[in-house]
Amino acid sequence: MTMKNEESLAFATIEELAALLARRKISPVELTDLFLRRIEQQNPALNAFLTVTAEPALAAARRAEKELLRGRGARRDKSPLLGIPISLKDNLWTRGIRSTAGSKILRDFVPTEDSTATRKLARAGAILLGKTNMNEFAYGIDGANAHYGPTHNPWALDRISGGSSAGSAAAIAAGLCVASLGTDTGGSIRVPSALCGTVGLKPTFGRVSVFGTMPLAPSLDHVGPMARSVADVALLLGSIAGRDPLDPASSARPVEDYRGALKKPLRKFRLGRPREHYWEKLDPEVRRAAETAVREMEKRGAEVREVSLPHLKESLEAGTEISLAEALHVHEATGYFPARAAEYGEEVRQRIESGAKVPAHRYLAGFDVKKRLLAQFEEAFRSVDAVVAPTVPVPAPSIGAESVQIDGEAIGTRPMIVGHSRPANFTGLPAISVPCGFTRDGLPVGLQLIGRAFDESTLLRIANSYERENDWRARRP
Repeated sequence: MTMKNEESLAFATIEELAALLARRKISPVELTDLFLRRIEQQNPALNAFLTVTAEPALAAARRAEKELLRGRGARRDKSPLLGIPISLKDNLWTRGIRSTAGSKILRDFVPTEDSTATRKLARAGAILLGKTNMNEFAYGIDGANAHYGPTHNPWALDRISGGSSAGSAAAIAAGLCVASLGTDTGGSIRVPSALCGTVGLKPTFGRVSVFGTMPLAPSLDHVGPMARSVADVALLLGSIAGRDPLDPASSARPVEDYRGALKKPLRKFRLGRPREHYWEKLDPEVRRAAETAVREMEKRGAEVREVSLPHLKESLEAGTEISLAEALHVHEATGYFPARAAEYGEEVRQRIESGAKVPAHRYLAGFDVKKRLLAQFEEAFRSVDAVVAPTVPVPAPSIGAESVQIDGEAIGTRPMIVGHSRPANFTGLPAISVPCGFTRDGLPVGLQLIGRAFDESTLLRIANSYERENDWRARRP
């Protein structure tokens, strides 16, 4: 295998690799070995993986290879993930493999069972390469970790990767795995996907089981796929979605054929451009890339309409208060806080402590705001198929930057980054981030689409229609 071929394989999609595996142009063992070598070479600079599972990965690859050689490759139509090397965010339980959730407290925690999403991917034949770095207990948006160090953005090592699913996005962008699963409580799938130039989907609340995931704020938590293409994200979603008796919040609604939905023609669709919040304060290069993307979709049949969502800004504070209160409850219920408060990173400990300052009436009032905002989204969806906006208002800031400059104003990095992503968690609506360009410095920009509850198919079809005509994957870090 030449270096050029290896590079091509490292940045291939699930669909492309599945075809090669089915034709026996490459074996699961060769593919897994390729990614393990790339992790060994590049992870010291990126810090994307906390745990690498080389021996179990190669053993799983050998099992996949035997299945393909026995002529049972026809199963691939039902399980195209057979032999595909992936990673998992380290707050998803993996039986017999440590799952730290990016914390010192769980440094040596080895679960005795898999999360539901982990189990489903394993049954589909995916090969786990390892567990990825993240903000401690998923409580952060920049990819910095007080205990294990920051994840570096593959496009510029001095820049943040975004968080909290930092390592997952960085690993995909750098060609260290084909795909990953992340979690998203305030943007933790979409933000790193946008800043690292990958595709990330936060499904509808309840669409994917969160059983076996270390919670942050249960009413806002989601598990979702991250990959190189919209088609890969659709494939992964179909593999992990569905009702789970172990997660009472999971939905019994039937799982659609998301992959098949992409094959249906999409000639005309309607996009809603919010009058409030999303398009107000933007880095000029982010604005240029996002507006160009919207114009491109208009050329391809989209009708763009202005929509009004006046409770958006109110929802940001309400979502923060719900997150603070629920995070405190989670950490008290596990017994980690305050008993082991000294083992938390300072920033995370302060946020958990802040949960005690949220009065019960403010917490409950937050859900009233949620109802009002959700009603406004539902009204907007009477006339549009999806809401469109930049995923993150700025390109990836420098690691450690406490503020960013927009129009000469210094704005805190965390509220600026999370402000565009949190409303979809707050309402539970599905949202996807797709690459839509680069800054002059070569930093990726992401475009976000928010859709109707349990209508991931429409979001995926719109995102796929844009990606087909504007595929940014040719550019690599």
